[in-house]
Amino acid sequence: MARKISDACISCGSCASQCPVSAIAQGDSHYEINADTCIDCGACEAQCPVGAISEA
Repeated sequence: MARKISDACISCGSCASQCPVSAIAQGDSHYEINADTCIDCGACEAQCPVGAISEA
């Protein structure tokens, strides 16, 4: 199951740079994870400085 980025995201981009499959991109209000591409590795969650990423 893909991870999810909450509204707590500060759009720093740290998660996107750590994603091995480039599943994370800037959305309208914050970064978003493409569920079809995400491999649920958790690299993004570990990198988020504000804890805005969790299991969906």
